[in-house]
Amino acid sequence: MKTLEQTQSWPAENVSAAVVAADGTVLGTAGDQQKRYPLASVTKLLTAYAFQVALEEEAVALDDPAGPEGSTIRHLLAHSGGYDFGDRTVRYEPGSRRLYSNAGFEVLGEHLEQATGIAFANYLSEAVLAPLGMKDTSLDGSPAAGAVSTAADLSRFAAELQAPRLISAESLSAATSVVFPGLAGVLPGFGRQKENDWGLGFEIRNGKTPHWTGSSNSPRTFGHFGQSGTFLWVDPELKTAAIALTDRDFGPWAAETWPVYNDALAAELRER
Repeated sequence: MKTLEQTQSWPAENVSAAVVAADGTVLGTAGDQQKRYPLASVTKLLTAYAFQVALEEEAVALDDPAGPEGSTIRHLLAHSGGYDFGDRTVRYEPGSRRLYSNAGFEVLGEHLEQATGIAFANYLSEAVLAPLGMKDTSLDGSPAAGAVSTAADLSRFAAELQAPRLISAESLSAATSVVFPGLAGVLPGFGRQKENDWGLGFEIRNGKTPHWTGSSNSPRTFGHFGQSGTFLWVDPELKTAAIALTDRDFGPWAAETWPVYNDALAAELRER
């Protein structure tokens, strides 16, 4: 795919990118597909998927209390538990606002450890990474931002996010649908959004502007970006997923470059 070549001119020393069709076919790649990159908050997609497995195993339930008074697993996955971004200071009543929180995902990891008796990194490996053959991916720190992976491994994960084998299609649909609709909040790096929509750990594009995906990505697009200069999105209408991993931290360069790239990619995909 010609658009993928654009990634190699991005202002980073290393960039690895891939595009994956809904049937799991890798439509194209750019850069070293085996190079390991810190994922930063793209880690949350892996954590959220591990929770989907745990929900189907009935190890936990969405309405289990977790976090601040009145908060549940559902609230924490949807960034509406009320925690501050980086610590466990409670800023809002659960369910009243979308406050993006690493702390909430760290509490989720602890909750699953207590429920299963398994260290979260081990649970993630056993429930998601090993079954998908993601042998070069590991959680080396926080469930919010501590994973390291490759474009090749994330291509396997992107295929799973389009045609799930580890969980039911119904579970995936619920996880990628808006939870607590209508909540306002700040999308890190892109400012306040009147409707800062999120699913169960998956950011949902809907009508957000500005945004890191392209303006021609469908409202149903879901995924995540990371402060380490990484992103993964799935667009159910394009029936495609896109991955980009870099070794340059997110900043104005990414906020300017990514939407233009994603629009060009979407246009190329529609022409296929």
